[in-house]
Amino acid sequence: MIVKYTYLRYNEFVRLDLFLKATKLVKRRAVARQLCEGGRVLVNGYESKPSKVVKRGDVLLVLFASNNLKIEIIDIPFSHKNVDAASLYRVDAETSRTRQDNS
Repeated sequence: MIVKYTYLRYNEFVRLDLFLKATKLVKRRAVARQLCEGGRVLVNGYESKPSKVVKRGDVLLVLFASNNLKIEIIDIPFSHKNVDAASLYRVDAETSRTRQDNS
């Protein structure tokens, strides 16, 4: 059962766009939504919508303009206030994307 308020205590899941915002990987939820809709966020290897429910153990690959970030979800936030973002995920790999000129 999905609860209307995704930050209620004892939830074992949260929406993807809310997780990205809570972990401070993106500054605004609208930006997280645009990344997901643009196919730039993969959950366990599959493109995902912003409403995708994520849980502990899921692996996210976020394709930013300048780098790729592969993270594993360690914990789900119980509240959107006073969240220690670094304790919610572990960075598995971070690679820089360089521009290649065709000239």
